[in-house]
Amino acid sequence: MAKQPESDSFMDMFGRFGRDLKVPNVDVEAILAHHRKNLEALEKSARAGAAGATSLLSRQREMLQDTLREIADMAQSYRAPGNPQELMAKQTEFARKSFEAALKNAGEVAELARKSGTESIEILRARIKDAMEEIRAGYGQK
Repeated sequence: MAKQPESDSFMDMFGRFGRDLKVPNVDVEAILAHHRKNLEALEKSARAGAAGATSLLSRQREMLQDTLREIADMAQSYRAPGNPQELMAKQTEFARKSFEAALKNAGEVAELARKSGTESIEILRARIKDAMEEIRAGYGQK
């Protein structure tokens, strides 16, 4: 028995199998093209999701660095001698800024996650729509 090259993809093996069977009225190439498009859409969706996750993590890292820098600045200002009212005002201002930054950052992270998820889903939704049109066209030919 002849050994097949190991570089054959699943799609190539499936195509050879369908041609070798010589099943009547089955367009093996159309079936392969359909599934190839499905796999390409899944790959594109996964890439979009990965890119979104990367940008989200990058932005979160930047937010953390900004927060740590603000904490370091606040710690420096506590070392300076001052009266209790000034110290209380600084603490209040820092708490307010921290809360506003946390709200802004949470909103930004949520928006990045939403955009990433939406992009991935839209890729798959478009492929499903195209696949349904292909199926309808296939039934219309018979």
